[in-house]
Parts: sequence; C-alpha cells; structure tokens
Amino acid sequence: MSAEDDKYPTSSGRRRFVKGVVGSAGLAAVGATTAVSVDSATQRTGTGGGTTEFFAIENTDGPAPRGMPVIPLKIDDEGYIQGVYPEVKTVERGGEEIEVAEQDLGGISYSSDWFQYCGIQSYQGIYPGYEGDNYLRHPSDPTYDWQGDFAGARINISDFEDYETWNNDIGTAGLGKPASATWRSQDTENSIPVQVLRSTRVEELAENLDGDAGEFFREATSQGAIAWLNKCTHFCCVPGFKISTYENADNRVYCPCHQSIYNPFSIVKRAFVAYPRPDQ
Repeated sequence: MSAEDDKYPTSSGRRRFVKGVVGSAGLAAVGATTAVSVDSATQRTGTGGGTTEFFAIENTDGPAPRGMPVIPLKIDDEGYIQGVYPEVKTVERGGEEIEVAEQDLGGISYSSDWFQYCGIQSYQGIYPGYEGDNYLRHPSDPTYDWQGDFAGARINISDFEDYETWNNDIGTAGLGKPASATWRSQDTENSIPVQVLRSTRVEELAENLDGDAGEFFREATSQGAIAWLNKCTHFCCVPGFKISTYENADNRVYCPCHQSIYNPFSIVKRAFVAYPRPDQ
C-alpha cells in the first residue's frame, strides 16, 4: 500500500492511536493522586503536552482504559441545551499568536485537551476557531426511537419531561431518560457524538456529591441533565445508556463492540498526558 493510499499516514497522531489503542497503557485510567502511565498514543515527538486532569463517567467493566469525559452543560432561557466549550483566548507564545481553549470550571482546568482520543482532537468542532454554535442537536440516526422525529433540531430540556418515568423495557424504569446528540458539528466532516441523560439521580448527585467532584458536578450539570463525549475509550465505538441486558449493563452505559461498561452516576477525576500545544 502506498503512502497516498494510507488513511492514517505514519506521521499522524491518528495512526499511532489506531495502532496502539487496544490495551494501551497510555490511555489507562489513573487516580488523581497516582502516577500517570504514558505511551506513544498520547504523545507527539516524544515530548508530551503535560498531565491533563479531567472528570469522567467511570468505566466499571470491560477493556475500556478510562472513563468518558463529561461535557459541561448550560440551558438557555428557552430551555435549549448547550455543551459548554472552554473559553477561547489568543495568547502569544514563542513570538506567534495562537488560540487556546481553557477555563477554570468547578475547581479544575477545563480545556479542549479533555477530548484528545479516538482522533477527536482533529475534528473541526474541537478547534477553537470553529464557527458554529454550542447547542446539542438530535442526530439523523438517533440511538433512541423517541428522537426519530427531531433530526437536526436543537435539544430542549422539555424533551425529557417524562424523565422520572421513562422506560424502554431495559433495566429499571424511571432511572432517567437518555438522548443521543451531536455537538459543534454543523457543516463539519466529522460529527462529535454526545450522550445526554436527565435523571433524578443526577439531581441527587448535584446536591450531595462531596469534594472537588461535587464542585465540578454542580457547575457542569443543570436541571438533572448531564452529558459526556460518547466515544468509548477502548476502540472508539459509540455506547448507549440502557441499551443492553448484558450482565450488569442494563442500568449503565454499554458499548456493544467489546462490552465496556460505564456508570453515568459515578463521576471520577482521571489524568493522562495530552498532546503538546503548538507552542510546546
């Protein structure tokens, strides 16, 4: 196969990810106070971009090496749900002006670095210069039947009005109402997949979760709604909440590719070594 035919050239971070993702120690979840394990899947030119801490829904079973990062939410005056993108700043580094996306949120540095896996860092919507809006939208191919008539429409909190009783005959009824979504993906080549969940359990966590996770959670959720980047950290498939009766997955987020399971009601701080920024 020629270099021209190679979808992921040797020099690309995406190729390194595809070659190294399965069982990669570099994507392994680590506690906030433990050492970070790294490999070439998380570095360019061997230098690394420094340790990045993030909050995620916890992976509890299967081969997924770490949780999926939470996307903070805000709801506008009409009830439409937006994913919060970090504040974009222009800074001068090494005599050159560059844009960075980062802000303090709930006691942690929230940045676009949180989304550096599965090649998502190369998606147009992740770049600070993206020109669309931050609203979450119903996808054209939703995971859940109830979304079928809303393709392309912005997601409104009222879409979840039956969240205390919603049931799809999998797991426990009334545990919450999920939706698949896209974020920062209008007129782009790649759609950023998101899962939204409104649940009384999220409301309870916002009231009762202690420590820095609680501080972040109260900033990142609204009216019982939580969202996360919906790409499995094992091999980039798109999981779903309450989509399978597999073992302990019926009340969890399940990835059908390799049976990874995540708990959306367990918010954990994790860390990894990010790609270097343009000034590094």
